[in-house]
Amino acid sequence: MTAPDDAPISVREIGSFHVGGGLVTLSGLAPRELVSVPGGPVHHADPNGEIAAGQMYVQFVALAQPRGRVPVLMWHGGGGSGVNWETTPDGREGWQMRFLRAGVDVYLCDSVERGRATWAPYPYVYTSEPFFRTAREAWEVTFRFGPAGSWDPDPARRVAHPGQRFPVDTVDQFMKQTMPRWATNDQAAQAAYQALIARVGPCVLVAHSQGGHFALDTALAAPDQIRAVVLLDASGAPDPSLADAALLRDVPHLFVWGDFLDRHPFWVGTVPPVRRWYEALRDAGVDADWLDLPARGIHGNSHALMMDDNSWEIAELVLDWLRAHELIASGPAG
Repeated sequence: MTAPDDAPISVREIGSFHVGGGLVTLSGLAPRELVSVPGGPVHHADPNGEIAAGQMYVQFVALAQPRGRVPVLMWHGGGGSGVNWETTPDGREGWQMRFLRAGVDVYLCDSVERGRATWAPYPYVYTSEPFFRTAREAWEVTFRFGPAGSWDPDPARRVAHPGQRFPVDTVDQFMKQTMPRWATNDQAAQAAYQALIARVGPCVLVAHSQGGHFALDTALAAPDQIRAVVLLDASGAPDPSLADAALLRDVPHLFVWGDFLDRHPFWVGTVPPVRRWYEALRDAGVDADWLDLPARGIHGNSHALMMDDNSWEIAELVLDWLRAHELIASGPAG
Protein backbone atom coordinates (compact mmCIF):
# COMPACT_ATOMS: atom_id res chain seq x y z
CA MET A 1 0.00 0.00 0.00
CA THR A 2 1.32 3.44 -0.93
CA ALA A 3 2.23 5.65 2.04
CA PRO A 4 0.17 8.84 2.22
CA ASP A 5 3.21 11.03 1.61
CA ASP A 6 4.01 9.04 -1.54
CA ALA A 7 0.46 8.97 -2.88
CA PRO A 8 -0.11 10.36 -6.39
CA ILE A 9 -1.65 13.79 -6.68
CA SER A 10 -4.20 14.82 -9.30
CA VAL A 11 -3.11 17.88 -11.25
CA ARG A 12 -5.40 20.06 -13.35
CA GLU A 13 -2.76 22.24 -14.96
CA ILE A 14 0.96 22.96 -14.99
CA GLY A 15 2.05 26.18 -16.61
CA SER A 16 4.28 29.20 -16.57
CA PHE A 17 4.37 32.83 -17.56
CA HIS A 18 6.43 36.00 -17.27
CA VAL A 19 5.15 39.09 -15.50
CA GLY A 20 6.46 42.59 -14.91
CA GLY A 21 9.14 44.47 -16.79
CA GLY A 22 8.91 45.87 -20.30
CA LEU A 23 10.90 46.88 -23.34
CA VAL A 24 14.08 48.90 -22.83
CA THR A 25 15.88 50.64 -25.72
CA LEU A 26 19.63 50.11 -26.11
CA SER A 27 21.61 52.51 -28.27
CA GLY A 28 25.16 53.46 -29.09
CA LEU A 29 26.48 49.89 -28.97
CA ALA A 30 28.98 48.56 -31.47
CA PRO A 31 27.74 45.92 -33.92
CA ARG A 32 29.24 42.44 -33.72
CA GLU A 33 30.00 39.58 -36.06
CA LEU A 34 28.75 36.28 -34.65
CA VAL A 35 28.86 32.58 -35.48
CA SER A 36 25.76 30.89 -34.03
CA VAL A 37 26.97 27.28 -34.32
CA PRO A 38 30.40 25.75 -34.93
CA GLY A 39 31.11 25.88 -38.65
CA GLY A 40 28.12 28.12 -39.32
CA PRO A 41 28.16 31.34 -41.31
CA VAL A 42 29.30 34.64 -39.85
CA HIS A 43 26.38 37.01 -39.48
CA HIS A 44 26.00 40.63 -38.54
CA ALA A 45 24.35 41.33 -35.16
CA ASP A 46 23.21 44.79 -34.11
CA PRO A 47 22.70 44.99 -30.31
CA ASN A 48 20.89 48.31 -30.54
CA GLY A 49 17.14 48.34 -30.22
CA GLU A 50 14.52 47.08 -27.81
CA ILE A 51 15.01 44.25 -25.35
CA ALA A 52 12.83 42.92 -22.51
CA ALA A 53 14.05 43.66 -18.97
CA GLY A 54 12.65 43.61 -15.45
CA GLN A 55 10.44 40.56 -15.92
CA MET A 56 9.88 37.68 -13.51
CA TYR A 57 9.37 34.02 -14.41
CA VAL A 58 6.53 32.16 -12.69
CA GLN A 59 5.76 28.42 -12.71
CA PHE A 60 2.51 27.09 -11.27
CA VAL A 61 0.91 23.75 -10.48
CA ALA A 62 -2.87 23.77 -10.08
CA LEU A 63 -4.49 20.72 -8.49
CA ALA A 64 -7.64 19.04 -9.76
CA GLN A 65 -9.31 19.35 -6.33
CA PRO A 66 -7.36 21.83 -4.21
CA ARG A 67 -8.08 22.16 -0.52
CA GLY A 68 -6.26 25.46 -0.21
CA ARG A 69 -8.66 28.40 -0.12
CA VAL A 70 -6.15 30.33 -2.23
CA PRO A 71 -2.83 29.45 -3.91
CA VAL A 72 0.50 29.73 -2.11
CA LEU A 73 3.21 31.82 -3.74
CA MET A 74 6.73 30.77 -2.72
CA TRP A 75 9.34 33.51 -3.03
CA HIS A 76 13.06 32.76 -2.87
CA GLY A 77 15.79 34.74 -1.19
CA GLY A 78 18.80 36.68 -2.46
CA GLY A 79 21.01 34.68 -4.77
CA GLY A 80 18.26 32.08 -5.13
CA SER A 81 15.48 31.11 -7.51
CA GLY A 82 12.36 28.99 -7.57
CA VAL A 83 14.50 25.85 -7.56
CA ASN A 84 15.08 26.41 -3.83
CA TRP A 85 11.54 25.14 -3.19
CA GLU A 86 11.83 22.12 -5.48
CA THR A 87 13.94 19.01 -4.86
CA THR A 88 16.45 19.49 -2.04
CA PRO A 89 20.20 19.25 -2.82
CA ASP A 90 20.28 15.73 -1.36
CA GLY A 91 17.33 14.56 -3.47
CA ARG A 92 14.33 14.82 -1.12
CA GLU A 93 11.01 16.36 -2.10
CA GLY A 94 10.97 20.07 -1.39
CA TRP A 95 8.26 22.38 -0.11
CA GLN A 96 6.61 22.71 -3.50
CA MET A 97 5.69 19.04 -3.45
CA ARG A 98 4.87 19.03 0.26
CA PHE A 99 2.34 21.84 -0.16
CA LEU A 100 0.87 20.19 -3.26
CA ARG A 101 0.41 16.99 -1.25
CA ALA A 102 -1.37 19.10 1.39
CA GLY A 103 -3.84 20.17 -1.29
CA VAL A 104 -2.53 23.64 -2.09
CA ASP A 105 -1.90 25.14 -5.54
CA VAL A 106 1.70 26.40 -5.65
CA TYR A 107 3.34 29.18 -7.64
CA LEU A 108 7.15 29.44 -7.75
CA CYS A 109 9.00 32.40 -9.21
CA ASP A 110 12.43 33.30 -10.50
CA SER A 111 12.63 36.97 -9.62
CA VAL A 112 14.09 39.70 -11.81
CA GLU A 113 17.50 38.67 -13.23
CA ARG A 114 17.29 35.18 -11.69
CA GLY A 115 17.01 31.83 -13.48
CA ARG A 116 14.46 31.76 -16.27
CA ALA A 117 13.59 35.43 -15.81
CA THR A 118 16.75 35.96 -17.96
CA TRP A 119 19.38 38.68 -17.74
CA ALA A 120 19.58 42.25 -18.92
CA PRO A 121 22.98 43.37 -20.22
CA TYR A 122 25.22 45.23 -17.80
CA PRO A 123 25.85 48.17 -17.56
CA TYR A 124 23.09 49.31 -19.92
CA VAL A 125 20.02 48.56 -17.78
CA TYR A 126 21.12 48.42 -14.13
CA THR A 127 23.76 50.68 -12.64
CA SER A 128 25.74 48.03 -10.78
CA GLU A 129 27.37 44.83 -11.87
CA PRO A 130 26.04 41.49 -10.60
CA PHE A 131 27.85 39.91 -7.69
CA PHE A 132 28.15 36.26 -6.83
CA ARG A 133 27.95 34.52 -3.45
CA THR A 134 31.02 32.47 -2.64
CA ALA A 135 30.83 29.12 -0.91
CA ARG A 136 32.62 30.61 2.10
CA GLU A 137 30.00 33.36 2.40
CA ALA A 138 27.19 30.82 2.17
CA TRP A 139 28.81 28.48 4.73
CA GLU A 140 30.03 30.99 7.33
CA VAL A 141 27.81 34.06 6.91
CA THR A 142 24.42 33.73 5.26
CA PHE A 143 23.30 30.13 5.65
CA ARG A 144 24.95 29.46 9.04
CA PHE A 145 26.27 26.02 8.16
CA GLY A 146 29.37 26.53 10.28
CA PRO A 147 31.21 29.15 12.37
CA ALA A 148 33.67 31.73 11.08
CA GLY A 149 36.81 30.12 9.72
CA SER A 150 35.21 26.71 9.25
CA TRP A 151 34.88 26.65 5.46
CA ASP A 152 37.40 24.76 3.36
CA PRO A 153 37.32 23.75 -0.33
CA ASP A 154 38.10 20.22 0.85
CA PRO A 155 34.84 18.73 2.17
CA ALA A 156 36.74 16.66 4.71
CA ARG A 157 38.13 19.82 6.32
CA ARG A 158 34.84 21.71 6.69
CA VAL A 159 33.49 22.11 10.22
CA ALA A 160 29.71 22.42 10.60
CA HIS A 161 27.86 23.65 13.66
CA PRO A 162 27.20 20.72 16.04
CA GLY A 163 23.71 19.42 15.36
CA GLN A 164 23.54 21.12 11.96
CA ARG A 165 20.36 20.00 10.13
CA PHE A 166 21.44 20.97 6.63
CA PRO A 167 22.90 17.97 4.75
CA VAL A 168 26.36 19.54 4.61
CA ASP A 169 27.80 16.82 2.39
CA THR A 170 25.65 18.33 -0.40
CA VAL A 171 26.85 21.93 -0.09
CA ASP A 172 28.72 21.73 -3.39
CA GLN A 173 25.44 20.70 -5.05
CA PHE A 174 23.61 23.48 -3.21
CA MET A 175 26.06 26.06 -4.56
CA LYS A 176 25.02 25.12 -8.09
CA GLN A 177 21.60 26.62 -7.29
CA THR A 178 22.98 30.05 -6.43
CA MET A 179 22.33 32.98 -8.74
CA PRO A 180 24.09 36.31 -9.20
CA ARG A 181 22.53 39.28 -7.43
CA TRP A 182 22.14 42.94 -8.29
CA ALA A 183 22.16 45.74 -5.72
CA THR A 184 20.22 48.10 -7.98
CA ASN A 185 17.15 46.22 -9.21
CA ASP A 186 15.00 46.11 -6.06
CA GLN A 187 12.52 48.56 -7.56
CA ALA A 188 12.09 46.42 -10.67
CA ALA A 189 11.74 43.28 -8.54
CA GLN A 190 9.15 44.88 -6.27
CA ALA A 191 7.15 46.03 -9.28
CA ALA A 192 7.23 42.50 -10.73
CA TYR A 193 6.08 40.95 -7.45
CA GLN A 194 3.17 43.37 -7.28
CA ALA A 195 2.30 42.65 -10.91
CA LEU A 196 2.25 38.95 -9.98
CA ILE A 197 -0.26 39.63 -7.20
CA ALA A 198 -2.41 41.65 -9.59
CA ARG A 199 -2.47 38.66 -11.96
CA VAL A 200 -2.97 35.84 -9.44
CA GLY A 201 -5.31 37.62 -7.02
CA PRO A 202 -5.93 36.46 -3.44
CA CYS A 203 -3.07 34.30 -2.20
CA VAL A 204 -0.75 33.33 0.66
CA LEU A 205 2.87 34.46 0.51
CA VAL A 206 5.59 32.11 1.75
CA ALA A 207 8.91 33.91 1.49
CA HIS A 208 12.52 33.14 2.39
CA SER A 209 15.27 35.58 3.39
CA GLN A 210 15.37 38.57 0.99
CA GLY A 211 12.03 37.40 -0.37
CA GLY A 212 10.57 38.32 3.02
CA HIS A 213 11.43 41.97 2.38
CA PHE A 214 9.52 41.87 -0.90
CA ALA A 215 6.63 39.94 0.63
CA LEU A 216 6.16 42.42 3.48
CA ASP A 217 6.24 45.40 1.12
CA THR A 218 3.84 43.63 -1.25
CA ALA A 219 1.42 42.94 1.60
CA LEU A 220 1.43 46.64 2.47
CA ALA A 221 0.76 47.52 -1.18
CA ALA A 222 -2.08 45.01 -1.63
CA PRO A 223 -3.46 44.01 1.79
CA ASP A 224 -6.84 43.14 0.26
CA GLN A 225 -5.20 40.40 -1.86
CA ILE A 226 -2.89 38.80 0.72
CA ARG A 227 -4.56 36.25 2.97
CA ALA A 228 -1.45 35.48 5.05
CA VAL A 229 2.31 36.02 5.06
CA VAL A 230 4.78 33.32 6.15
CA LEU A 231 8.41 34.38 6.48
CA LEU A 232 11.38 32.01 6.82
CA ASP A 233 14.44 33.78 8.27
CA ALA A 234 13.37 37.10 6.79
CA SER A 235 16.36 39.35 6.12
CA GLY A 236 14.46 42.64 5.97
CA ALA A 237 11.28 44.37 7.03
CA PRO A 238 9.59 47.78 6.73
CA ASP A 239 10.50 50.58 9.12
CA PRO A 240 7.55 51.04 11.53
CA SER A 241 8.17 54.80 11.52
CA LEU A 242 7.62 54.91 7.75
CA ALA A 243 5.02 52.17 7.13
CA ASP A 244 1.56 51.73 8.63
CA ALA A 245 1.30 48.26 10.16
CA ALA A 246 -2.42 48.82 10.75
CA LEU A 247 -3.00 48.34 7.02
CA LEU A 248 -2.34 44.64 7.65
CA ARG A 249 -4.82 44.20 10.50
CA ASP A 250 -6.63 41.46 8.54
CA VAL A 251 -3.48 39.71 7.27
CA PRO A 252 -2.03 37.12 9.70
CA HIS A 253 1.77 36.81 9.75
CA LEU A 254 4.05 33.95 10.79
CA PHE A 255 7.77 34.60 11.33
CA VAL A 256 9.84 31.37 11.44
CA TRP A 257 13.45 31.36 12.64
CA GLY A 258 16.17 28.72 12.57
CA ASP A 259 19.16 28.15 14.84
CA PHE A 260 22.63 29.67 15.34
CA LEU A 261 21.37 33.23 14.78
CA ASP A 262 23.39 34.63 17.70
CA ARG A 263 26.65 33.16 16.37
CA HIS A 264 26.77 35.09 13.09
CA PRO A 265 27.18 38.90 13.02
CA PHE A 266 25.13 39.23 9.84
CA TRP A 267 22.11 37.75 11.61
CA VAL A 268 22.77 39.54 14.89
CA GLY A 269 22.26 42.76 12.92
CA THR A 270 19.44 41.44 10.73
CA VAL A 271 16.94 40.06 13.22
CA PRO A 272 16.21 43.20 15.33
CA PRO A 273 14.65 45.29 12.49
CA VAL A 274 12.40 42.34 11.62
CA ARG A 275 11.48 41.99 15.28
CA ARG A 276 10.55 45.69 15.40
CA TRP A 277 8.19 45.22 12.47
CA TYR A 278 6.68 42.14 14.12
CA GLU A 279 6.08 44.13 17.31
CA ALA A 280 4.55 46.97 15.28
CA LEU A 281 2.18 44.46 13.70
CA ARG A 282 1.19 43.13 17.12
CA ASP A 283 0.67 46.65 18.46
CA ALA A 284 -1.57 47.37 15.47
CA GLY A 285 -3.76 44.37 16.26
CA VAL A 286 -2.38 42.06 13.57
CA ASP A 287 -2.50 38.32 14.25
CA ALA A 288 1.29 37.76 14.16
CA ASP A 289 3.29 34.81 15.51
CA TRP A 290 7.03 34.57 16.11
CA LEU A 291 8.10 30.92 15.81
CA ASP A 292 11.58 30.46 17.26
CA LEU A 293 12.35 26.84 16.41
CA PRO A 294 15.03 26.29 19.10
CA ALA A 295 12.65 27.72 21.71
CA ARG A 296 10.12 25.16 20.45
CA GLY A 297 12.73 22.42 21.02
CA ILE A 298 13.65 22.11 17.33
CA HIS A 299 17.40 22.65 17.13
CA GLY A 300 20.04 22.79 14.43
CA ASN A 301 18.23 24.48 11.57
CA SER A 302 20.24 26.54 9.13
CA HIS A 303 19.09 29.49 7.04
CA ALA A 304 17.99 26.93 4.42
CA LEU A 305 14.94 25.88 6.44
CA MET A 306 13.16 24.39 3.44
CA MET A 307 16.18 22.20 2.63
CA ASP A 308 17.28 21.02 6.09
CA ASP A 309 16.85 17.34 6.92
CA ASN A 310 13.73 18.18 8.97
CA SER A 311 12.28 20.48 6.33
CA TRP A 312 9.02 18.54 6.16
CA GLU A 313 8.57 18.92 9.92
CA ILE A 314 8.87 22.67 9.53
CA ALA A 315 6.55 22.60 6.52
CA GLU A 316 3.98 20.81 8.68
CA LEU A 317 4.20 23.56 11.31
CA VAL A 318 3.48 26.12 8.60
CA LEU A 319 0.67 24.03 7.11
CA ASP A 320 -0.90 23.56 10.55
CA TRP A 321 -0.75 27.34 11.05
CA LEU A 322 -2.49 27.86 7.71
CA ARG A 323 -5.12 25.27 8.63
CA ALA A 324 -5.69 27.02 11.95
CA HIS A 325 -6.34 30.21 9.99
CA GLU A 326 -8.81 28.30 7.76
CA LEU A 327 -6.73 28.77 4.64
CA ILE A 328 -6.56 25.01 3.97
CA ALA A 329 -9.77 23.00 4.24
CA SER A 330 -9.94 19.60 5.86
CA GLY A 331 -10.80 16.57 3.75
CA PRO A 332 -9.23 13.88 1.59
CA ALA A 333 -6.41 14.60 -0.83
CA GLY A 334 -7.43 15.95 -4.19
